[in-house]
Amino acid sequence: MSAGTLYIVATPIGNLDDITLRALKTLREVSLIAAEDTRHTQKLLTHFGIHKTLTSYHDHNKEQKGEVLVARLKDGDDVALVSDAGTPGISDPGYYLINRAIEEGVAVIPIPGVAAATAALSVSGLPTDAFVFEGFLPARHSQRLRKLEVLKAEPRTMIFYEAPHRILDCMKDMAGVLGDRRVSLSRELTKLHEETLRGRIHVIIDIIGQKAAVKGEITLVVEGRTSEPVEESVLSLADHVEKLVREEGISKKDAIAKVAKLRGVPKREVYNETI
Repeated sequence: MSAGTLYIVATPIGNLDDITLRALKTLREVSLIAAEDTRHTQKLLTHFGIHKTLTSYHDHNKEQKGEVLVARLKDGDDVALVSDAGTPGISDPGYYLINRAIEEGVAVIPIPGVAAATAALSVSGLPTDAFVFEGFLPARHSQRLRKLEVLKAEPRTMIFYEAPHRILDCMKDMAGVLGDRRVSLSRELTKLHEETLRGRIHVIIDIIGQKAAVKGEITLVVEGRTSEPVEESVLSLADHVEKLVREEGISKKDAIAKVAKLRGVPKREVYNETI
């Protein structure tokens, strides 16, 4: 008996109309669907009238369940791997199963579709000829700063995923390490309240800082280092204030508040440096 095929099936990130005809055909024909969250995927299947056996495959059971799925594949069953949204294997545990299938000589076939990273990049207004996907930055402040230092010299456009409750702190760290680069922040892509904000980091910080709460999955696209790197992060606090007053025409008081936000320091410290 020949081995089955592992299909990597992209599913909508919000709008169900984004699913492809080929994805629907594949989900109807496989023997088993391995889903990150079976309850979430069941809603998708029910919407399209697909009746198929589901099994859970997620970060906490990927090794044990991965072996079970590989055994099914080697026995001749076709299996579809889906994530909660988007393309499996990108910032999710699909990587483990895909590699185990390859190691066992099982055919792995992509069923392409939506990915939040490329969707956000396409509307960012930033260079798309060369880009790098960095997934989620570390949640801890110190580790995030170290990672950003590594990326500081990256010339390609960078794409990140971030949780809504961490986005403000993340962007403040970016401002301090990378400088005031151009960014595009997309949230709730393809959904009812879809929003994309574009501008310098300090502008986006101001906008989201005024919101009571930031909701929805976030994809952040960040300009790579240019031939003339942004210099705010190496300026003294006083020089940074003067630069904002001169270039943006804002008051010294507003400039002090903005520098404090961008550099992650108390306003009193910035004020004292400008006396």
